[in-house]
Amino acid sequence: MKLAIYGAGAIGGLLGARLAASGVEVSLVARGEQRAAICAHGLTLKSATGDLTVRLPCVEDPSKLPPQDYVLIALKSHSIPNILDRLPALFGPHTAVIWAVNGVPWWYFYNLDGPYRDQRIVSVDANGEQWRVISPQRVIACVVYPACEVVAPGVIAHLEGDRFSLGEPSGEKTARVNILSDALRQAGFKAPVRRDIRDELWLKLWGNLSFNPISALTGATLETICADSATRAVARAMMLEAQAIAERLGVKFPLSVDKRIAGAAAVGAHKTSMLQDLERGRVLETDALVAAVAELGRLVEINTPIINTVLALIELRARQSLTG
Repeated sequence: MKLAIYGAGAIGGLLGARLAASGVEVSLVARGEQRAAICAHGLTLKSATGDLTVRLPCVEDPSKLPPQDYVLIALKSHSIPNILDRLPALFGPHTAVIWAVNGVPWWYFYNLDGPYRDQRIVSVDANGEQWRVISPQRVIACVVYPACEVVAPGVIAHLEGDRFSLGEPSGEKTARVNILSDALRQAGFKAPVRRDIRDELWLKLWGNLSFNPISALTGATLETICADSATRAVARAMMLEAQAIAERLGVKFPLSVDKRIAGAAAVGAHKTSMLQDLERGRVLETDALVAAVAELGRLVEINTPIINTVLALIELRARQSLTG
C-alpha cells in the first residue's frame, strides 16, 4: 500500500509515524521547518507508550512522488484551495482521498439520498473547485479524535485518543475502506467503518461549532466555558440550532446535548484549536466549523440566530488578528 499524507502536522505526523512503523509505504508532503527537520532527523512521535522515530520520504512538491493508493489530507479546510493545483500529481485512476479535515466537508451531499443530493456548499468550496479537482468519488470520510501537538519541528506529542472513524459517503463497506481500516488497526489505532459516517461527523462538529469560537472570543478553556453558566448557555443554544439542522438532514445523535457538553467539560483546562490558532496569529477555521453550518441552516430553512451572532463576532476577531 502506498499512502501519502498531505500535511505533516500533529495528526498527519501521528498517522505517518505509526503507519510507517507498521510497514505501510508512507510518504509525507510538508514544507518549511517541519519538512527540513523530518528530512534531516526523521519524524519523531512522543507518547505515553514510548518514543518512536521513523525515516520516510518527505517532499514539498508532490509531483516528486509516484501515484498513490491513498492520499490522506491532514490540513485545515482553509488551506485546501492552496494545494488543489498540486494534489492531482498524487492521483492514479483508483486513488482514494481520505478526508481527515474538521468541519462540514465540501462533499457532504454527495450521494446523499433526499432533495439536496449533490448540493454544493459555498462556504467551504466557493467555486466548486474541490468537487471538480478532487472528485467526490475518491473520498473516504475520516472523523479524527486523537489530540496531538507539534512540540518542535519534526516532533509530535500524542496526548490522547486513538480512534479514526471511517466511512464511504454512500454508506457502503467497500474493499478500499476495509483495507484502510485494517492498515490503521495494524498501526495501533481504532478504525471502525461506519455506515452513517455523517452522524459521527456531526457529533464532533457539534462541539467544534460552539466551543471553538467561544474559546477564541473569550480566551477560556473548555472547562471554564462549561462551568460558566452564561457561556455554557450560548454553547448549548448553538448546539441545539445545529441539531435541528442535522436532524432535518436525517442525522441521528446518539446522546443529548447536555451529555455532549459534559463530555467537553471533562476534558478539563484544554485550549481549543481555534484559540491556539488565534494566539499564534494563524487563520481561523471559521468557514468549515461555523459558516457552513449557518449555510446549511439557510438551505433547510431553519433559523440560526445564535450561530449567526457568534459567526459575526468570530469573523471580525479573525480579521483583526491577521491585520494587527
